[in-house]
Amino acid sequence: MSSISDPSASCGKPVSVLFVCLGNICRSTMAEAVFRHHVDVTPSSVSFSNIDSAGTGAYHIRSPPDSRTMSTLRRKGITNYTHSARKIHKADFTSFDYILAMDDDNLEDILSLRDSLQRTTKSKGEQSGKIAEVRLFGDFQDDGTLCKDASGGPLVPDPYYGGEDGFGEVFNLVTKFSKGFLKYLEKQSDTQG
Repeated sequence: MSSISDPSASCGKPVSVLFVCLGNICRSTMAEAVFRHHVDVTPSSVSFSNIDSAGTGAYHIRSPPDSRTMSTLRRKGITNYTHSARKIHKADFTSFDYILAMDDDNLEDILSLRDSLQRTTKSKGEQSGKIAEVRLFGDFQDDGTLCKDASGGPLVPDPYYGGEDGFGEVFNLVTKFSKGFLKYLEKQSDTQG
């Protein structure tokens, strides 16, 4: 929720990104923490104004991340992350540049909410303005390229009902996708700058 990165190092406008899963206590929080960490330790031409996470459901509003998320992060050296779960809301579509879903169900829920926002805006005769790009987090490939379809990339499986191993798998996936997403943003910045 705070400013991330040194804006003076950026070639373009600071980027804002929202990671989304179902309950906002496992996958999206892990993605947020890992991406924040990656941005902090990786020299980049891209700056960030906001990095956050949310859920499509209201199951865990105001709860901290799952204890297994936090223990996985600590084991991997990320010790300064805090978050209070929240549900995605319509204002997020105009506040963020990217909204990244962890799986197809999340993506479908996010797109439905976005479409509802656009219908409401249109029915009121208002201009829609900038709307966030909605994608699967896994759509961003290792080399910084993007899957053609908004649901063409790998999914981040929900580890909630499993053991610690599932959280380790999620950590590895969101680390990989974070690197690909940052490379993608750098390529975008280079072509626009």
